[in-house]
Amino acid sequence: MRATLQTLFDRSGERKYICTPEQLRFLAALQGEDTETAVFCRLLVFTGCRISEALAITPARLDTDLCCVIFRTLKRRGVAYRAVPVPLDLLTALYGLATSIPEDARIFRWCRQTAWRRVKRVMKSAAIAGSHATPRGLRHGFGVANAEHGVPMATTQKWLGHASLETTAIYQQAVGREEHAPAQRLWRNWQVS
Repeated sequence: MRATLQTLFDRSGERKYICTPEQLRFLAALQGEDTETAVFCRLLVFTGCRISEALAITPARLDTDLCCVIFRTLKRRGVAYRAVPVPLDLLTALYGLATSIPEDARIFRWCRQTAWRRVKRVMKSAAIAGSHATPRGLRHGFGVANAEHGVPMATTQKWLGHASLETTAIYQQAVGREEHAPAQRLWRNWQVS
């Protein structure tokens, strides 16, 4: 098996992740959406989960004591679970959707294609276009945001459900706007008074 180079850019040079200004526009665009779509999209932004993991969430996977969502991930060696912290208002909104459904029933009862279309609709409303305007782009954006804000790589690895720290390391590649903060600190050292 040949290893593939992992990068934050596709073959045509476009970035694969949603940057901070786009994340903010995406979240703002949720104001015009129905509650289910808005909660689903916020779950993707705030946890970096895969679309299939978000669709599999049940009321039993909402942990109020830890204020987190517990995702079920399929691994080569079986099933694994990981807890990812979420804002209290997002957890409350998930519970709101989960009222009157059984503990083991899915909160979001859509198919993968419907979820994909809803995310793409919000992307369009937020004026986000390109190969990164996808649920995967939100996942990559979460990883980059973690790196930007100094979240330890081991924590990001756990939250994203990566088997290898090498996979998580791609988010440490500072690119575009994300480079400006460390570059500005560097430039300050070169300023002549």
